[in-house]
Amino acid sequence: MSTSAQPVAEGGQPAEDIVAGIMRQWQAVHPGLDIEPIALIGRINRCAALLQQAADAQLRHEGLSRAEFDLLGTLRRSGRSLTPGELVRETFASGAAVTKRLRGLEERGLVERQTDSRDRRVARLSLTDAGRELADRALPAQLELERSLLAGIAPDARAELADGLGALLLLLEGRLARTLG
Repeated sequence: MSTSAQPVAEGGQPAEDIVAGIMRQWQAVHPGLDIEPIALIGRINRCAALLQQAADAQLRHEGLSRAEFDLLGTLRRSGRSLTPGELVRETFASGAAVTKRLRGLEERGLVERQTDSRDRRVARLSLTDAGRELADRALPAQLELERSLLAGIAPDARAELADGLGALLLLLEGRLARTLG
């Protein structure tokens, strides 16, 4: 996979990301250990953490975290009311985390809860007008941020990376659903 420009450190050497340094350190401590998985999983984890920080900073002016925005976005794109369990499955968050975030979004008047007409034990959640407006207002800025973060990678390399990550996601969803479920 090629990028439009390979970062270069002082002295003309290719720049080393933090994971390459971590791998070098582990290799020094355990020279015979195969540390190859760190190259991919370590970078995915580091990228996820940095992307989360960037998204949180972007959404802060709307008074949202990325996790709250994910809930609003899930309700917005679904086009229907959802149960808390459906939100847990759609957002990959724990039930406790979703409950806490929903409580805050309800208190702010962005989400409303209604009892299911067929089963009074089931709550159905939907966006209020204010929640819908906020989701629609925040999405374009969020997409622009994400576009700018990926701007240093050539379009064909982005597509290749997306395909590879899609394959990994399908593999992990299948394996982890069997082992964790």
